[in-house]
Formats: sequence, C-alpha cells, structure tokens
Amino acid sequence: MPEDRGIPRRDFLKAAVAIGGTAAFSACLGREEVDVPTGPDDLSSYPRRQHAWNEVLPTDDHGNVIAPHHRVLLFLNLRESGPPNATDRNAVETALQGIEHAYERSGDGLLVTMSYSPAYFDRFDSSLPESVDLPDPEALAPFEDPELDTPDAVVHLASNHAQVVLGAEEALKGTKETLNGVDQPDAALTDVFEVGDRRTGFVGDGLPAENADIEGVPSDKVPEDAPLFMGFKSGFTKNQASEDRVTIQSGPYADGTTQHISKLRLNLGQWYNQDDRWQREAKMFCPYHAENDVIEGAGDNLGDSSKIDECAPADETAREMGVVGHSQKSFSAREDDSPIILRRDFDSTDDGHAGLHFLAIQREISDFVKTREAMNGTEIAEQSAVGQRNNNGILQYIRTQHRGNYLVPPRPLRALPPARPTTDSTQEVANASS
Repeated sequence: MPEDRGIPRRDFLKAAVAIGGTAAFSACLGREEVDVPTGPDDLSSYPRRQHAWNEVLPTDDHGNVIAPHHRVLLFLNLRESGPPNATDRNAVETALQGIEHAYERSGDGLLVTMSYSPAYFDRFDSSLPESVDLPDPEALAPFEDPELDTPDAVVHLASNHAQVVLGAEEALKGTKETLNGVDQPDAALTDVFEVGDRRTGFVGDGLPAENADIEGVPSDKVPEDAPLFMGFKSGFTKNQASEDRVTIQSGPYADGTTQHISKLRLNLGQWYNQDDRWQREAKMFCPYHAENDVIEGAGDNLGDSSKIDECAPADETAREMGVVGHSQKSFSAREDDSPIILRRDFDSTDDGHAGLHFLAIQREISDFVKTREAMNGTEIAEQSAVGQRNNNGILQYIRTQHRGNYLVPPRPLRALPPARPTTDSTQEVANASS
C-alpha cells in the first residue's frame, strides 16, 4: 500500500480499492470510521433475485436510486475442467454466505451478485433452457474490435464503503478468519476458482473530479458535483428498466437475469478542451436540451427523467442539425414506452486511464444488443451528415476494450449451477451450509 500521509480520505479509499489486497483493507479500516451492521444469522429472508438491489438502496429527492460508491469485479476461472461437483458447489455457497453474515445487505453494507458466462455452461452436456438468452459475446458495432471475455464466472461486489468491498474480496479469497467481527468459514472461492482479472471503480457525486488526475481526462475540467467522468448525471428512474422488467420470467432460471459487462476506455480531451457546454449537452442528451437550457450543472434539476421525450426524433435532428444525442438515440430502444435494460455502470481508473465499466442487466442479452444498436446510430450516419462516430452521440470519446455476457441465476442456483437445473440440484445448493 502506498504512503497515505496527506492524501485526502476519498482519494485514498478509491486508490485502496484499485490496489486491493490485505494491506489495502487494513489501511481502509484505519481511514474509514464506519460501523457497518452485520448480516443476519438466518439468510432465508433474502430475495431469490440476486439483482434485487433497489429496495435496499437509498433514493435522492426525485426518487432516483443512489448507486453504491465502490465496486469490485472479480473474473474467475474454475481450477478443474468438466462439470463442478457437489463439494465445489458447497464451497462456493458457503464462502458467499460467509460475507453475507458479515455485512448486512444494503448500500452501506454489501451487495453481491455471482454470474456465469456461456463458456462456463459449455462444460455441461445439456444446453441452457430456451427461457435463457445467453449467446457468446461479440463486437456490437462496425467500428469496434473488443477482446471477448470468457471467464467462467464474475463476482460483483458493491458498497458505499471501500473497506466493505475489500473485506468481502479478501474473505472470498480465504485470507480473513473474521470479517466485521463475524467468523468466516474455512471455504473460499479460491478453493474452486482462480482469479483471472480484477476490475474496480467508483460512482457518485464528486468522486470523478477527485480522481481525474489520470490519462484520458483533463484533471481540472470534470465538474465538482458530477457522478461520472463525462460530467452528467445518469440512472434516472424513468430512463431505467425496472427490476421486474429485466427478470427472467419462466423456466428453472426464473427470477434470474442476464448481465453484460463492457470495459470502455474514455478519451475526454476534446470533450472538455474543445467542445463547449452546448456541444456536450447536445451530444449527451440532444440539441433541444442544449438550445433551451434544459440542464443545470450535472442535471440534478431534471428530476427522475432525462426528458428525452421532449426532443425531436434522432434521425430528424441528425438531418437538420448534423448532430444527435446519445440519450436521444437510446430512446428508440424501448418497449411499451419503457427502457429494457437496467444500468449499474461505474467509472474506473484501472490501468491508469479513465474508463467506464458498463454493466447492464436485462431479461435477454438481445435486449442489450437492441439498445446498443440504437446507440450506434448506424442508419442515422448513413442518412445524414452525422459521422459514424463524430457528432454521433458520445461514440467518438469511447473505445470498447472488452465485452462479456453472463447469466445471473436466482439465489438458490448461484453456486456453480448446472445448465439444466432440477429440483434436486437446487436443493443441493440450498443445503450447502446447513
């Protein structure tokens, strides 16, 4: 852990999460004076939906969910080939329950999901049921060439407190005998998995500005109150799919969901040094917003919606003004006038460069693909002066480095599920630590 003397507290905590390890966790305990409630002894009241976070997260004055500030993504590969066995499943479930006993399920405590890739399910003789749409990842735009992620599993840890995500990570790795005063089990995820990659980040008012001393973003230009590097608020309630909308409705994986994780590299020199405020608002939202002073600051005044329904259709704006907004394009990817993906993305300084881990959950991966195709604006570029990337929303400021697709099973199946679960296999996991 680097020398922390003189480092502002929030900068230090972000750096600690990015570095990770037992030393970083210990250092956080010394800098974060928080009293995190422990989880219950009996976890049976926890919802079947791993992704059901909103009910235990705070909201702002407009009813928008306030996302947990600190995040860790652990990309895991099974140590053994072939289908996992009951011993493996018991180890994974016991390890997950260990951190849930240590921290309550909340934004100030810990939120966690465990998800699995198509590559994981390839080890089974049976295929996934038709009720699950989980294709292999692929490039989703003609101008991108991402690395396609194929780990077996991904753990997503989220909390308002850096020490919580770090403590949970270390416990899952088997390095903590006690966590938040709670004895931890002998089982660890690393009994079964190897950690193939670790990605970290943050989201929340002021955090990007405090961490903008890296490549890819001018250090003095990110607004002090912005929750993300690009300077504007996102995650408005009316621009997010509901948790019900993204939940799988039938089959053995009912109450699960699918997840897409992209690693995006941000290059915001032109965004802040050449583009003026009008251009940034027009490209992020729509030209109507820019012309009519709809947005104040980071956009808190917008309430619970980005108000894109007030904008003209994207293709019309593109033809008439030669520029189209990111949110304006995405607005077309709706069903019954509602969004079809739920974003839980966050900024990052991984690799010493400004980035965004775009994490979206949806009922089917095809819902994400549909939304992404709308963001690409390919037809708009073909029919107007808008370029394939230039003046086409925010595409020119972003490079997609990684893409991966995952299934987030319902809680009873979160520990190494079979491709075709049965009542017996579900009960096997449920009895893991009884």
